[in-house]
Amino acid sequence: MTLAGKTLVITGASRGIGLAIALRAARDGARVVIAAKSTVPHPKLPGTIHTAAEAVRQAGGEALAVATDVRDEASVTRAMALAAETFGGIDILVNNASAIFLATTEATPMKRFDLMQQVNVRGTFLCTRQALPWLRRSSHAHVLNIAPPLHSTLQPRWFAPHVAYTMAKYGMSLCTFGMADEFRDDGIAVNALWPETTVDTEAIRFIMDAGARRRSRLPAIMGDAAHWVVTQPPRTCTGQFLIDAQVLRQSGVSDFSAYRHDGVDESDLLPDFFL
Repeated sequence: MTLAGKTLVITGASRGIGLAIALRAARDGARVVIAAKSTVPHPKLPGTIHTAAEAVRQAGGEALAVATDVRDEASVTRAMALAAETFGGIDILVNNASAIFLATTEATPMKRFDLMQQVNVRGTFLCTRQALPWLRRSSHAHVLNIAPPLHSTLQPRWFAPHVAYTMAKYGMSLCTFGMADEFRDDGIAVNALWPETTVDTEAIRFIMDAGARRRSRLPAIMGDAAHWVVTQPPRTCTGQFLIDAQVLRQSGVSDFSAYRHDGVDESDLLPDFFL
């Protein structure tokens, strides 16, 4: 169960969950393509594609930083071509890039609605589509979408407070649902992974106070869970909607203290959306 020699393209990997997935792969000696928009430091958000790439190298992997707008077909096509040209192909695509705006229908500007649809749904569809020529050539092809489970979660309480955001995230889930079957005969696994609790990322810090963030797990848990998923045989592990902690428990992890802030008890953690 190693990613040594494998090439991963990870969208939105300049920080947060995407970076955690990149760093875990790097510890195996993987080749990681950081495909994100941040090329210069943001006044409120730490990390760029270049700092992420350097962190990957420091962790033991090879890295390629590619400025990528997942909404733009030419940008995505260029990123996939550069990844394949630099590392000889693409084995794994992680569709992590996502936009969030939690508001009621009336309070959601159409600009925000469009952004979430374009990044979350169009971005996932487009990146997968443009990676397909290389994924089909890989002997270990995976697509992993950071998206919520569909089964038993279509409840009004997950829609009413923020219909636009929920639609956009479930759009990523629907890509998983359909593409897993579409690409089954090609040997390309398509799965979704979602956190059991809130995760203390930079994006969450805009919508949660410091106390709530302390009750969130650290991004490393998603990095470890994603690693388990994409090291599984593609033909036998596909079409699944997985939860990070459940995946790790299944793989033998029983102590989750490393994924919590100091002094926070497991029982104090906040459950994530859609669970």
